[in-house]
Amino acid sequence: MAQRSKAYKAAAAKIDEGALYSPAEAVALAKEIDTAKTDSTVEVVLRLGVDPRKADQMVRGTVNLPNGTGKTARVVVFATGDKAAAAEEAGADYVGSDDLIARIQGGWTDFDAAVATPDMMGKVGRLGKVLGPRNLMPNPKTGTVTMDVTKAVNDIKGGKIDFRVDKHSNLHFIVGKTSFEVEKLAENYGAALEEILRLKPSASKGRYITKATVSTTFGPGIPVDPNATEVVVGA
Repeated sequence: MAQRSKAYKAAAAKIDEGALYSPAEAVALAKEIDTAKTDSTVEVVLRLGVDPRKADQMVRGTVNLPNGTGKTARVVVFATGDKAAAAEEAGADYVGSDDLIARIQGGWTDFDAAVATPDMMGKVGRLGKVLGPRNLMPNPKTGTVTMDVTKAVNDIKGGKIDFRVDKHSNLHFIVGKTSFEVEKLAENYGAALEEILRLKPSASKGRYITKATVSTTFGPGIPVDPNATEVVVGA
């Protein structure tokens, strides 16, 4: 633990206190100071000027990262008949109906995303207490309650991410792995930011993004200029 703490402090010392980095500078520095031996995930946290307790200020959406996430998401699909066959053909990891619901009710949650056809939602709704807190409940707003299960599975496998502001007004999302080139990480950041800006609630007044931070999974946070809405690489 002491060795890890020492490495963390050494990494943090390379961050210029009081500086606000551009998105491209921040992801480059995150790559540079990451001390993990594995291919770490690069994460972003935004503090939003919204009150998530109010329905008209909830920020939630999805975005297809142009360069993917660096991991292959494990997807379950609740479907029957032709739609179940289509989901399997698209590469879903697990496909089922009552059997899949029973398995999850038994405590199994070893997957990253869930898709359901509309006719299955009456049964899938029973899983709200299990899937809801894990942000895994299929939802029409995120394209995961759909008859087009092929597109839904392909999107998720191809780098689609979900994001949702939490009760503290923070919004978390990933932009890739430390093995990614800086340009690809910055492009993913820009794609996510563009969608988040598009979803700004009309009821939100004042500054929308008040704080932004980039980090690796176990690395220190690097402050990003919250006003930097254009991602410039190599400038």
